[in-house]
Amino acid sequence: MKPRAIAAKVLAGVSAGASLKRILPENLNSAPAERRPLISELVHGTLREWPRLVALCQPLLAKPLKAKDADIYCLILVGLYQLNCMRLPDHAVVSETVNGVKDLGKVWARGLVNGLLRSYLRDKDTLEQGLSASAQAALPPWWWDELGRQWPADRDNIAMAYRSHPAFTLRINGAKQALPLYLSRLNEASIPYLAHELIDSAVTLTIPMNVLDVPGFSEGAVSVQDASAQLAGPLLAPSANETILDACSAPGGKACHLAEMQHQANIIAADSSVERLQRVQENCSRLGFNLRLEAVDATVAYKHFKTATFDAILADVPCSASGVVRRNPDVKLLRSTTDIARFAKQQQAIIAGLWPTLKPGGRLLYVTCSLFEQENDAVIEHCLSHLPDARLVCISTPGGKATRTGSQQLPSLASDGLFFSLLRRAL
Repeated sequence: MKPRAIAAKVLAGVSAGASLKRILPENLNSAPAERRPLISELVHGTLREWPRLVALCQPLLAKPLKAKDADIYCLILVGLYQLNCMRLPDHAVVSETVNGVKDLGKVWARGLVNGLLRSYLRDKDTLEQGLSASAQAALPPWWWDELGRQWPADRDNIAMAYRSHPAFTLRINGAKQALPLYLSRLNEASIPYLAHELIDSAVTLTIPMNVLDVPGFSEGAVSVQDASAQLAGPLLAPSANETILDACSAPGGKACHLAEMQHQANIIAADSSVERLQRVQENCSRLGFNLRLEAVDATVAYKHFKTATFDAILADVPCSASGVVRRNPDVKLLRSTTDIARFAKQQQAIIAGLWPTLKPGGRLLYVTCSLFEQENDAVIEHCLSHLPDARLVCISTPGGKATRTGSQQLPSLASDGLFFSLLRRAL
């Protein structure tokens, strides 16, 4: 099966509700190694541009395709993505995309796909001019409007960041190698990089490469972690001999960062999924840490641990992923306003489930990958009103935006969008 047909098959699965993180690897593994980068680019790129591509496609379709032909619809969107965003000759894009219908077993669609892509090329200026503001930004209307309400001055930059490729950022393990020495290694290997201006542990590689080829990765000198995510450890500030819980730990990047910062802390990495804890174990093994792993549903953590056990808790909770869209581009297609309210209830339940396990005087760092205040300030305000011994600690983050209860890192070309808030349990 050709790359464009495989991409259309994956996208049809995602549009039907399948997890991109599951369905894409399954299909990549069945494809020749040399085709995998193109398939991945077609899938991720089409999803990043999905609302815009749909808006361009609709006027060109005489009637909607049937649900059973979602793969053909996705193949058309893949073709439009290439014509819009990839530096490929138009005639080659049309030809190769049309050829994809055979692999999908739907030769009848050759004329449809060919005619639609050629119509787009003929009328693209008119079609582009007819796009709404949200479609131009490649966002669903409700999402565009919500960003305008909450982040009006930053909305355009956020939308642009959503459509970019994610930065390949490393976290330098200072316990194994000082930053200047590691930068020297990169220079010796002729690997171009950008050291983060505000976060000392963060270095972004400016060329794509296999993570196993990154100097120091296999020996645990560096880990792959977005710059904003590297702020969690310093905000929680682990001390020697403290007992610390990373409550929603998988894949373990933040728990391992805490261990790097303070090897004398007793760190427990917990997650509700035993399968996901395997990822935590893999990270621990590579870095040489022997963290205690626990399968725990954070909403009932008090039943599992039973007593006020922890000096500090990191709660990096499930959320809409509205701050990490470029890494999870399927959320543009799958998220709705009802999801935001659902996540907020789950987040409130997680804090309520964790709070009894926190020692008096202990601290809980709340983290989301969301830009929506319903999942951020509103959740913290709810907890402050329902937990009499909860106290808000004032924090700030490098380059962050102060909010009512914490600090928001907005997505940029350099880093993802994360929210942080710190609570302390009264003595």
